[in-house]
Amino acid sequence: MINFSTILTSWYAQNKRDLPWRNTTDPYKIWLSEIILQQTRVAQGMPYYLKFVEHFPTVHHLANASEEEVLRHWQGLGYYSRGRNLRHSAQYIVHHLNGKFPTTYTDLLKLKGVGSYTAAAIASFAYNEKIAPVDGNVIRVICRFWGIEKDTSESATLKEINQIANQILPVKNVAIHNQAMMEFGALQCIPKNPVCGICPLNKECEAFRKVKANDLPFKSKKIRKRNRYFNYIVIRYKDKVYLKKRGANDIWQGLFEFELLETDIETDTMQLLYQIPFSEFKFLKEVSFKKHILSHQNIFSKFIEIELFEEPKNLRLSTLEEIHQLPKSILVDNYLQKNIFS
Repeated sequence: MINFSTILTSWYAQNKRDLPWRNTTDPYKIWLSEIILQQTRVAQGMPYYLKFVEHFPTVHHLANASEEEVLRHWQGLGYYSRGRNLRHSAQYIVHHLNGKFPTTYTDLLKLKGVGSYTAAAIASFAYNEKIAPVDGNVIRVICRFWGIEKDTSESATLKEINQIANQILPVKNVAIHNQAMMEFGALQCIPKNPVCGICPLNKECEAFRKVKANDLPFKSKKIRKRNRYFNYIVIRYKDKVYLKKRGANDIWQGLFEFELLETDIETDTMQLLYQIPFSEFKFLKEVSFKKHILSHQNIFSKFIEIELFEEPKNLRLSTLEEIHQLPKSILVDNYLQKNIFS
């Protein structure tokens, strides 16, 4: 039997990417990177990480920030509950733990938005705790090397994978081993068409032996996506625009957006204009955006821009400078950049 960990860490030493969160054992910075990289590619997440560390260099800075400020710096990353949970946990650390970051896997799980993988990653990378963080990359490496063909959407299969991941941990240098596992999955044992012929683990890899690399891991359950139709009414008066804060329990909670008419199907613009609570306005233009794809839903958006003849008394209008400072979904921000800020 090959020494799995030795070969893996040797490969890592030669092939790893130079990422800023790997050059620190500061649990705060590792926590930020892990939350940002959830559902986000490294290339996309890197500038957000650097911006966050610059703007919120310590957990105290993050705890003292307003939700709007945090969300504005999160703008474009999606899954905005991550940003809200970061701020919530920062406040918990500062106000209930005297500013001291949790030091064990068990205590890290108490932070809002921190699940088993993230807690294991922080505990391992910051404190060298002997525990394996199991993400999609690790699942793929283990399923292929050990030839696990069971359904990874089943909890029993994931339990088996977790057991293997923890059994192969070395006595020392746990953090390096875990980083190597994830990096190996990200760069070498990639999802589609991995170059198995030059893989340093191929001598005992079951997927390579059975020519099943592209078939593993196996996952049966697929997400059924919901279609939603967002018809934004862009209300303008002179050089001001109306935006309002989106309510709770939905995507983009706490972000600012235009007046929204959501419909079950694509709806004619004239029908939508009849629903606007203004008797006198000028229709300016209509802009439809390409389908905005999220993990569980597809957003079909249309922006209908109108100009009021009189300033409304019941709406708070914002200048373009004020709008710049508000957190917005990438969909709304793209419209503003291309149609109003331009």
